[in-house]
Amino acid sequence: MAIPDPAVKFTVQDYSNTPEDKRCELLDGELITATVPGEIHQSFSAQLGWRLVQFASENSLGRVYHAPFDVVLSDTDVVQPDLLFVSNERSQIITPENIRGAPDLVVEILSPSTATRDRTFKRTLYARHGVKEYWLVDTTEKDVTVLLLGDRGFEVVDVYGGSEAMTSPTLPGFRLTLDDMFLTV
Repeated sequence: MAIPDPAVKFTVQDYSNTPEDKRCELLDGELITATVPGEIHQSFSAQLGWRLVQFASENSLGRVYHAPFDVVLSDTDVVQPDLLFVSNERSQIITPENIRGAPDLVVEILSPSTATRDRTFKRTLYARHGVKEYWLVDTTEKDVTVLLLGDRGFEVVDVYGGSEAMTSPTLPGFRLTLDDMFLTV
């Protein structure tokens, strides 16, 4: 019996052969099966997504997508962020099947099964591939950490919570008071 080689990594081609009814990501060649998000996660994602779509549409800035929608960052990295934004200037990365390259903005809503990976591995992955802005939504702490890509990776712009008006360097003019969002979750 052959022992699998731990150095063997799955590729985008391998990923494309996974069953469509399974939510997976490909992280550094490792196939990761994602759990189905819970109600709080889904509710917050829907509300935030709606506000982002509305803002991007009203200001003709670009497109907003929600999971599950593949973002192919490399031959061994395919992610499904909870929400993502691609500006009009970078619309060439949008294909009918997926996004092929780094979105301008990625939002990950933390859950017990993904929080550590979202804060560490994905933070590094997104920075390495050129995602300009990264939001980490913590529905337990009821805050959003906004990170902006700098010379040495992502740097924290601010941690927003309560009645503070959250803003975005990538989406000038976007403002969101989180109290309203967290009251319903």
